[in-house]
Amino acid sequence: MLSHAQIWAAIDTLAQRYGMTPSGLARKAGLDATTFNKSKRQTSDGRLRWPSTESIAKVLEATGASIDEFMGFLESRTGGGVKRKIPLIGLAQAGAGGFFGDAGFPTGAGWDEVAFPDVQDPHAYALEISGDSMQPLYRDGDIIIVSPTASVRRGDRVVAKTLEGEVLAKELKRRTENIIELKSLNPEHPDRTIPVDKLAWVARIIWSSQ
Repeated sequence: MLSHAQIWAAIDTLAQRYGMTPSGLARKAGLDATTFNKSKRQTSDGRLRWPSTESIAKVLEATGASIDEFMGFLESRTGGGVKRKIPLIGLAQAGAGGFFGDAGFPTGAGWDEVAFPDVQDPHAYALEISGDSMQPLYRDGDIIIVSPTASVRRGDRVVAKTLEGEVLAKELKRRTENIIELKSLNPEHPDRTIPVDKLAWVARIIWSSQ
């Protein structure tokens, strides 16, 4: 039987996996920003409050996560989660040749490894942030997990690589048949518009360590 703590822990994991706080997840799902706050998880007299099935359905729709993915988070909280090693390199290295195939899957030598639980994508990989160009969202030394097979939608945080070898971590603002518009995570850095024929691949960030 699932416990109150396990359900809420799975929601927290879902938020973290998609690079959000619980409040950010609630807002993205069209809910009140305080819906998933820890202070709302029990009443003043100590009675437990459970998330509704409707609110869970809304966050799955908002993130694009599947019910199987959410159930995987629940299983990890009941002792069923298994860590596996996924490839890791620095973001600054990622633009060099030989690290990715044409589909954006990690390939070749030179990768390190990091242990991470419940990654559904067998092609997922980790990037270590360097420098301050992505502050305040990502800081020097943060780790992001990237899924090249996950669906990408407007508002998702993504890693994109151009044919010239430039690697960018930004937010997907808009995508058409001809261009992709990327919003900078750091207000001091400009947004980017890249012609699709100059883009090697774009992949969704599904978790970050900050």
